[in-house]
Amino acid sequence: MIRSAFFEPNQAVQFLNSIDAIKPKMGSTTGFLWVSLESATEAEVNLILRDTFNFHPLSIEDCLSPGYQVAKVDDFISYLLIIAHAIKPAEDIHQLVTLELDLFIGQNFLVTCSTEDNMSPVEKVWERVHKDFRLSNFGADFLCHTILDALVDEYMPLIDQMDSEVELLEDSVLEKPVPATLHKLLMLKHSIMELRRVISPQREMINRLTRDEFELIDPQSRLYFRDIYDHLVRIQDLSDTIRDIVSGAMDIYLNSTSLRLNEVMKALTIVSTIFLPLSFIAGVFGMNFTHIPTAAHPLGFYICVAGMILIGVAMLIYFRWRKWF
Repeated sequence: MIRSAFFEPNQAVQFLNSIDAIKPKMGSTTGFLWVSLESATEAEVNLILRDTFNFHPLSIEDCLSPGYQVAKVDDFISYLLIIAHAIKPAEDIHQLVTLELDLFIGQNFLVTCSTEDNMSPVEKVWERVHKDFRLSNFGADFLCHTILDALVDEYMPLIDQMDSEVELLEDSVLEKPVPATLHKLLMLKHSIMELRRVISPQREMINRLTRDEFELIDPQSRLYFRDIYDHLVRIQDLSDTIRDIVSGAMDIYLNSTSLRLNEVMKALTIVSTIFLPLSFIAGVFGMNFTHIPTAAHPLGFYICVAGMILIGVAMLIYFRWRKWF
């Protein structure tokens, strides 16, 4: 699907419905053009990126490549190629899915290319375009900032979910560590590591846009990109904190299970130690000798049992005194 709009200062946004309507606006010096490719076919990508805007084949290849592209910004002199990654909303935070968003930014145009329809950051900006005409008073670089800002803002709900999840798991580990809790901790750790792999290169990419490296980025817009960079720094710090908490919770789980095992072994050892002398006494009196002291006594059995109980109680008192349990 191809959507496009033309922006002019203090003018209503013009929504364009065809390639023939797009081409006359490409050479405008008073406004800028936004073309959005959403879940576009290879033919549509080639039509817009190659035949209409004449982008470099390498930049087109990045859009068509089915593999994972790291977040980056490439300077092709007349335009910039920005590759960013959005988070796909999901009910299960343990299944983190990222979506690639490619942005071509020039002096008077912005072309966005995504692999899915209605990608949330792009859709939010389209809704804003219909309601807020102030975007027309800024350039294509500010529109690019608006999309990236919406993209980065969607990281925070995920971070908040992970934070709440790790608090619950940490309490569960302390109260009753079970294998299911360990499984959830491992899944959460994998998700946070995947998120960090997305954030780290994206943070560096935004950082490059905040410097004087690219002439296509207006000095005023660099201040807004710096705000996105600050958000990414905060998100990365929070993700590092959650990762450390998850690692600590896993250590607590392993220590708790080891402690429980030690308690069980201690109890079994105490029982075995108590029954060791009792088994010895029972074995002695069970030997096939003719004369065994008190064996013929009418109360011999009761004396033996009383001795066993006395020894067992004495050993328990001794173990308790030594604080072995």
